[in-house]
Amino acid sequence: MVAKQKILIVDDDANIAELISLYLTKECYDTRMVQDGEEALAVYEQYQPNLILLDLMLPGIDGYQVCREIRAKSNLPIIMLSAKGEIFDKVLGLELGADDYIMKPFDSKELVARVKAVLRRYQPSKPEAAAPNIKCVEYPDLVINQTNYSVLYYGKSVDMPPKELELLYFLASSPNQVFTREQLLDHIWGYEYIGDTRTVDVHVKRLREKIKDHPSWRLATVWGIGYKFEVK
Repeated sequence: MVAKQKILIVDDDANIAELISLYLTKECYDTRMVQDGEEALAVYEQYQPNLILLDLMLPGIDGYQVCREIRAKSNLPIIMLSAKGEIFDKVLGLELGADDYIMKPFDSKELVARVKAVLRRYQPSKPEAAAPNIKCVEYPDLVINQTNYSVLYYGKSVDMPPKELELLYFLASSPNQVFTREQLLDHIWGYEYIGDTRTVDVHVKRLREKIKDHPSWRLATVWGIGYKFEVK
């Protein structure tokens, strides 16, 4: 029997947490609910979830800090939940490493679709598994493998959340082709992501912090349009 994927629900509103748990249990996920940030960090270590649904406004340690502390040691998928709709909140959450952002109130089908989409993208490295259709691009001092979600930069592994890697792979697999922010949102986040184009800017910024310009290639901004993986 295949083990159920585990989802940690962190929300101080017990009614919302129980509703989310009900939706996900019907989809055959195993769930655990906690109501504050400190408990979330403790249960995360013990429960070892496959994904965290994380409310931003928590008593004590807020969702931003929980995300920051988990990201410091893991690339575990995190979807942030919030009733606040300011661009600042979205950008900050994404900069801290969240994989997606859902606004309250949300539709149950949308929530389940987002969870499934993020879990599909997150595939831990399995070097011994058969991979008949390997998605991999190589440049001098850079290897991006979307099949096992790994990046080698100057021979060293670089940790990055799934969406960062997918964005890097998408750009690098079409060298010198310019993509608008809207095209990148559509290709990487898909129809289920309701966001704004600054989401792309945040992810490119994070990629540039990890992958610096190389004499042979770079992540280039095409002002007024979008981005490209420029190969010289």
